Amino acid sequence: MPALRRAHVDVAALRRNVATVAAAVAPAAVMAVVKADGYGHGAERAARAALAGGATMLGVADVDEALALRAAGVDAPVLAWLHDSDPDFRRAVEGRVTLGISTRRQLDRAASAGSAASPAVLHLKIDTGLGRNGAARGDWAEFFETARAYETQGLVQVEGLFSHLSNTGSDDDRAQLAVFEEATALARAAGLRPRIRHLASTAGALRLPETRLDLVRLGIGLYGLSPFDDADSAALGLVPAMRVESRLISVKRVAAGTGVSYGYTYRPATDSWLGLVPLGYADGIPRHVSNTGSVWVDGQVHRIVGRVAMDQFVVDLGEHEAAVGDRVVLFGDPAEGFPSADNWAEAASTINYEIVTRLGRRVQRVES
Repeated sequence: MPALRRAHVDVAALRRNVATVAAAVAPAAVMAVVKADGYGHGAERAARAALAGGATMLGVADVDEALALRAAGVDAPVLAWLHDSDPDFRRAVEGRVTLGISTRRQLDRAASAGSAASPAVLHLKIDTGLGRNGAARGDWAEFFETARAYETQGLVQVEGLFSHLSNTGSDDDRAQLAVFEEATALARAAGLRPRIRHLASTAGALRLPETRLDLVRLGIGLYGLSPFDDADSAALGLVPAMRVESRLISVKRVAAGTGVSYGYTYRPATDSWLGLVPLGYADGIPRHVSNTGSVWVDGQVHRIVGRVAMDQFVVDLGEHEAAVGDRVVLFGDPAEGFPSADNWAEAASTINYEIVTRLGRRVQRVES
């Protein structure tokens, strides 16, 4: 019988997705981004599969995520780029975590954590137009000169230089590339020799070859999902790696006009079978899919009706006489007939990234 709440993660699909992108972007290397618990798929699981598929480096948001991988026995190079306001990088240096550095304060803290015997390995981040992390243009000269001074002292090793595209459009992304090249020239003029330059995530890597540089950061594409509105996973040669399942825990026949769930936002137009699924917004099911999302039940796709509650939602089965215990698939690979994370994102007026990363603790992750 299907589990009450379960997310099946296809490890073979993760490997294939990395291999597909690695072949497309070669000779650029691939960093597999496994932040946010591997976009909800499991960080260690995603990391090991990605490395088996050809990734040479891992990316996470913060040092704690990186150290969790180390504790799990993952030994590959890992970059962490989001830090506290006054960070202490000693644990990171001890754990051989590469640091993404965006400010002079972070640079100073990294140098204080490093030593001639064990320098802090850094990727310096430049703001090329996204307006988030990264050194601003007016700070570049001092930023690079200070980094070079610390490198000369043996306290840090500047291995990389990176930024992040806005993915607004090819013209905007090419403009950011030009800014990045300007920053690269200034860094080299200061005496830095970063061997790894990276700018593109999945979108840039697949659609703007000139942004691939030495390495691309594969995030959403690793998990088999598309970053584009005009191309789905299959069009990119990717396979969605997550399938979220449950089962019907109640089936009942109701008369036309019967109110369903809080506020009676739905009343069936005809007599219908209603099925109850034991997942709700506490499990990461967006309340916004109320009356808009769909699920697969025993071979047929049916609409979610009424308001999604904290622990459960209702499906209008129409004349489909499903039974208690029947398998329910919320989203998975559309090639198998299931609704996709993209379908759910559209129903919730969001993006597929949010659909997979928001799943809660009660949803058991298993490999399949």
